[in-house]
This record gives sequence, structure tokens and C-alpha cells, in this order.
Amino acid sequence: MKKELPEHFKAYKHVWVFIEIERGQVHPVSWELMGEGRKLADKLGCELAGVVAGPPGEATRAAAAEAFCYGADLVYLCEDPLLTHYRNETYTRALTDIVNAYKPEILLLGATTLGRDLAGSVATTLLTGLTADCTELDVDPDKSLGATRPTFGGSLLCTIYTLNYRPQMATIRPRVMSMPERVERPVGRVIPHVLGMAEDDIVTKILSFIPDRDAAQANLAYADVVVAGGLGLQSAENFQLVRNLASVLGAEFGGSRPLVQKGWITSDRQIGQTGKTIRPKLYIAAGISGAIQHRVGVEGADLIVAINTDPNAPIFDFAHVGIVADAIRLLPALTEAFRRRLSPHSRDRLAG
Repeated sequence: MKKELPEHFKAYKHVWVFIEIERGQVHPVSWELMGEGRKLADKLGCELAGVVAGPPGEATRAAAAEAFCYGADLVYLCEDPLLTHYRNETYTRALTDIVNAYKPEILLLGATTLGRDLAGSVATTLLTGLTADCTELDVDPDKSLGATRPTFGGSLLCTIYTLNYRPQMATIRPRVMSMPERVERPVGRVIPHVLGMAEDDIVTKILSFIPDRDAAQANLAYADVVVAGGLGLQSAENFQLVRNLASVLGAEFGGSRPLVQKGWITSDRQIGQTGKTIRPKLYIAAGISGAIQHRVGVEGADLIVAINTDPNAPIFDFAHVGIVADAIRLLPALTEAFRRRLSPHSRDRLAG
């Protein structure tokens, strides 16, 4: 493979971000990607575009307008009743047609359930490369996108290039990139696109929508305070110490991958490269060694407090505050100290 791009791909320019909308709500990862896309576009000296697909109506138009407040130079807008619910066929058709018509150099999507499904099918349809679950994006001096992600079970970080194909596609998980500042801006250029499909063209049919009652129970990715435990807690019963501290702090709780494998916690509370990526104001890790799989999921936290009996544990290499102690003995003391000092109102101040 050479970095000399085939002639027919040299017309591909600009950075695009797919704005994910479900049931009228934009997923926050879309705005996080707009911030990262803005940096890439500035380095490349090109425009940043948002791609909005959804049903005709105020929510879809509002998402397009909001994209300009997060740095978009223009928005490609596809409105159609067939896009009311996410279906792979309709959204793949919409996005691939827009890509083929306007030729972006880079296309970014969130590594959500929807984004992962859509990105894979779009990349396959376009016969281009896709780097999934990236933790870092940059451009080389020759303007190739370098997409970095953990590999070999999270033990190494590798940078992947899509050298001879366009667009260069990547997915990024929520909270890996910081949320950019929102700046009020007027609506700029909006380029409409017609889907050009009929219901009879679509194999998948939506019969009804049944919300998952448990889906909102764990909100680790967007929590301001998170307390987590690892194998250093020794037993599932001792994990209750993490829950107790989280309750006093008004925090979310989670754990490392081995705890999910042992059945101590559910998978929606797993923190790390194969679980949730978090960016809280305060993260307390009790009995977690801090291997790279866990590190990539938490290093965006403003303050990391690590508790571990091993003074050489990897987590002390990136924690802001390290406490060499037995978490089983320290957690109850911390919980009682916070319980005495914190009122319900002061918990709100802690999160703020």
C-alpha cells in the first residue's frame, strides 16, 4: 500500500460528522465529535460539515441548526418520513448517497449501538476502511487520518490509516472526546438531500416501539462522580462498600471487566476499553490495578483517586491522588466521613 491516493479519490475533501438523532433527541457524542472534527478540519484547512437524517419536523431542523453552534460550516440535511425510526437500510442509503454526491475526506460517527451498526454497513457499501472505537484522531503531515485504538485485548495502542480509499471512516465512543463549548451562531448553509426510497423498498418493518425500562438505570458515561471497584475487593459482598460510598456521594457506581465476568456487576456498569468510557469530575477507583484496558476508559476524568494495596499498581501512574491502603478497610471510613460532612445540598455542590 502506498500513500499516493488514486486519482478518482483526490476530489474527496472536508470533514463530516454524522449527527445521531433518535426519537427527536441528539446523542451527545455527536457534539463531542463536532469538536474533534473542528480540530481536524482546521489542520486540513477544509470545511466541517454535519450530516443530519431524520423525519420532517422541528426536531430534525433543530439538530441541523444546533450543529452550527458546535462548529459546523454547513449541514447536509435528509428529511423523510421513512427516517422516523432507525432502520439500517434507510439510513445506509441516505448516508452513502450523500457521501457519493459530495465526497467527504473524513467521516466520523459515534460508537453507539446505532452508530456501530450504521458505520459498518456504510463502509462496506462504499468499499472503504473503518477504524472502530478510536481513542485519538490526528492527521499526518501528508494529511492522512491517523486513527488510534487499543488492540490485542487492550494491551497495545495502534494507529490505523486508510491509505488508498475514501472516505476515511472512524467511530468514537461517547465521552472519549471532550464536549466542545457551545457558541450561539446563526444557521448557515443547509444542503437538502432527497432519500429517494419507498416503503416497499425496505425489508425491515417497524411494528411498535417498546422502551427498555432498564436502559436508563446506569448513566456512567455522563455522571459527574463515579465510584468503581475491582478484584482487590475480593468478594461480591465487599462490592457493597462501593455502592455505599456512591450512594452517599450521589454518584454512579461501576467496576472493571473481571467483576462483570464474575457476575458481581452487570455489563452496563463495566468501565474501560470494552465497557463505558467516562469523563467525571471525580473518579474513585478502589482495588483496581489500572491496566491499559481500564486506563483508556477513565483517563479523561478531572480528578482520579486510586486506592490500592500495591504501591506499584499501574493505576498510580495516571491517578491524580494515590492512596496505598486496603480498600475494604478504607471505603467504610470514607463513606462515614462523607456522610457526616455532606448534606443533600452539598452533594449537588460536589457534582458541580
